[in-house]
Amino acid sequence: MAAIFAATAGADTTLLERTKDGGRKILISGGGRCNVLPLRLDESRFVTDSSPNTLRRILRSWPLAEQRRFFEEEVGIPLAEEPELLKVFPASHKARDVRDGLLALARRRGVRVRMETQVIDVVPEHGAWRIDLAGAPSLTADAVILASGGLSVPSTGSDGFGLRVARALGHTVHTTYAALTPLTDERGAFGELAGISLPVTLTARSAERSASATGGFLFTHRGYSGPAALNVSHVAVRSREAGGQRARVHVRWTPLGEAEWEAALKPQGTRTVLGALRAELPDRLASALLDVAQVDPTRSLAELRREERVRLVETLVRGPLPWTGDEGYKKAEVMGGGVSLAEIDPRTMESKRCAGLFLCGELLDAFGPIGGYNFYWAWATGRAAGLGASVTAAARA
Repeated sequence: MAAIFAATAGADTTLLERTKDGGRKILISGGGRCNVLPLRLDESRFVTDSSPNTLRRILRSWPLAEQRRFFEEEVGIPLAEEPELLKVFPASHKARDVRDGLLALARRRGVRVRMETQVIDVVPEHGAWRIDLAGAPSLTADAVILASGGLSVPSTGSDGFGLRVARALGHTVHTTYAALTPLTDERGAFGELAGISLPVTLTARSAERSASATGGFLFTHRGYSGPAALNVSHVAVRSREAGGQRARVHVRWTPLGEAEWEAALKPQGTRTVLGALRAELPDRLASALLDVAQVDPTRSLAELRREERVRLVETLVRGPLPWTGDEGYKKAEVMGGGVSLAEIDPRTMESKRCAGLFLCGELLDAFGPIGGYNFYWAWATGRAAGLGASVTAAARA
């Protein structure tokens, strides 16, 4: 996106890509369908240790409606909405169409694309920039855009190169961590439930931060996944890495609150407690939660003692979700933390420390939830960096 807009604005633009094909995170996103944008944008759902005001200014630089129009009219990719998930996908449901479409547009706009080209270093030199390459002569440029990603899913080529360059050039890099990653439980408290999925509300709370999310939830052989688990995982990850007391994660297993469950657990003929739970929950999960609450599943609702009912309702509405770790960067959708937004011009993405250097995407200290938010951030910051770099290049020409 940065290359497209730099070239469109008239800059002589070269895109350097270390892999042989590029855009691998696009290809694996959305289960291979590429959730290219959110259906609606809630700015409050982004996470940053930088200024929320700066974050909002960047997000508003390229509104959602304009991004959709760009993909449909300029890239030429029809989009399809999934209203129940608040997501937007290519109508073909093929992530490759998004990746290929962007690369094709870049080339049409005059971008020189060099695949299998690894950048070793980026060095300011005589008012310009020297880009050192592995096994090839260095390049010189008036402006450089770092769009190299963070640390998530290293198998796609993300190795933190851009972070190393930013640090070497004096930038403040806020603590990085795996975000939107599955949680694990080595003790296997719910191990027998692997494969069960359902919508839940999760809340993760540590001494420093908290997050809540409602959405799909999946029991895995190692722990928990699905949008709800991924969207609160950063709180758990950061508490574990900080040491001390770990975040506590609680679950509301159904949309029912305390009053609704109290009503559902009132005596109804010979109905058992297990029968009442099965009306709202998968069978195996209902049995497991009764075990957690220490309630006999064969007991009739009429035989349920008050203290048992209180325990059971607490388990159903605010039940603890035991966890011991996470899947880390290997399966993280994004990296949290990154280059401080305080050191970036929010209009152009230009570094305030190094004139002619622009940063965008996952390198920066911000990420959003599952649902196209992180692509929105990539597109918006990439566009701003491309336009900003083209102005700098023109001024230096």
